[in-house]
Amino acid sequence: MSAAVVSLDRVLITATGRDQRGITAELTGVITAEGAPLLDVEQVVVHGQLTLCLLIGLAPARRARVLGALGAVAARMGLDLAVRDVQPDDPGAGAQQLAVTVFGDGLDADGLHRVARVLSSHGGNIERVHRLSDTDLSALELIVSVPGDGLDGRELRQHLLAEAGHLDVAVQRERLSRRAKRLVAMDMDSTLIQMEVIDELARRHGVGEQVAELTARAMAGELDFEQSLRARVGLLAGLPCHHLDEIAANLPLTPGAAQLVRVLACLGYRTAVISGGFQFAAQALKQRLGLDYAYANTLERAGGTLTGRVLEPIVTPQRKADLLDGIAQAERIDLDQTIAIGDGANDLPMLQRAGLGIAFHAKPKLQAAAHTAISHGGLERVLYLLGLRARDLAELDPAE
Repeated sequence: MSAAVVSLDRVLITATGRDQRGITAELTGVITAEGAPLLDVEQVVVHGQLTLCLLIGLAPARRARVLGALGAVAARMGLDLAVRDVQPDDPGAGAQQLAVTVFGDGLDADGLHRVARVLSSHGGNIERVHRLSDTDLSALELIVSVPGDGLDGRELRQHLLAEAGHLDVAVQRERLSRRAKRLVAMDMDSTLIQMEVIDELARRHGVGEQVAELTARAMAGELDFEQSLRARVGLLAGLPCHHLDEIAANLPLTPGAAQLVRVLACLGYRTAVISGGFQFAAQALKQRLGLDYAYANTLERAGGTLTGRVLEPIVTPQRKADLLDGIAQAERIDLDQTIAIGDGANDLPMLQRAGLGIAFHAKPKLQAAAHTAISHGGLERVLYLLGLRARDLAELDPAE
């Protein structure tokens, strides 16, 4: 005759108090000794204060004995103990998880309140909150469960940005590929460096205003990129080539660019600069930062000066996307494991082709179309989108 099956209560034990050595060992020791199955566990320590949650199965006949033993341990260690019966979790058909990254120098209770309110209005439930920044509250990662699989992450991000105001907010599916990226491709001008190289060439040649106007209109998507490029380069005819060497030797890196590339290299990422700018500058950055790939346009030279022509093939917006695809194929990296970063309309096809497209201090058109945007701070904030914390960066990049 088979033994009767004993129904177990699901009991959540929450211990709170000053963190000290041995708490987890003592409480789980009681649970083990009493033969109660451990169903789930979560622990967090914030500024020396512990919260430890233990979900256990309890036979009604042994409930008082087990809880009494746990209470005795808690009293001895100066902990508060809360006990609550819970029902089995409802997995929710089609439920999905999102990783919502919030960062900005003005992140405070009001900012978090605004973000949480939008998430709640979209049916989201915040399951975990992690601080990514170190000494201040400038970056948080929220793991959010949402019902169904039809949620538009881009639309949710727009609502979050509209409500959060001065904060940057990124929304990604919380899945393995988010933390398994392997290739990062970056635009050069006004992304990896704090200048537009063609504008500096034009300034030295006395045609700065004409070229700057064409550049601005092209980056805003008002002009066809290839036609505007040829027109701008045409204005550079006769510029002595020594200016190119001088500019290449003094390219002003965007804050956080060097740290971003160093950390990515430590983690085994492949890195590339894919630019509608010029190869002499892209190649200088490749050598300076240790990038794996550099693609850009080549200016034709003759007799020590520029001819005003650019050599084929032109790195058009579509070619940017194709180059990202080609590098990924050569490295045997799935496109879902790629990141592209840029600031202008000509970066849009590349950002849309990548698994994660980031508009960095970008024009409005690109911000609206990219997967996410960083509008404040430096390029090192890209690392937060990978789930890295400030302490991880300090370990990987002690130079900082």
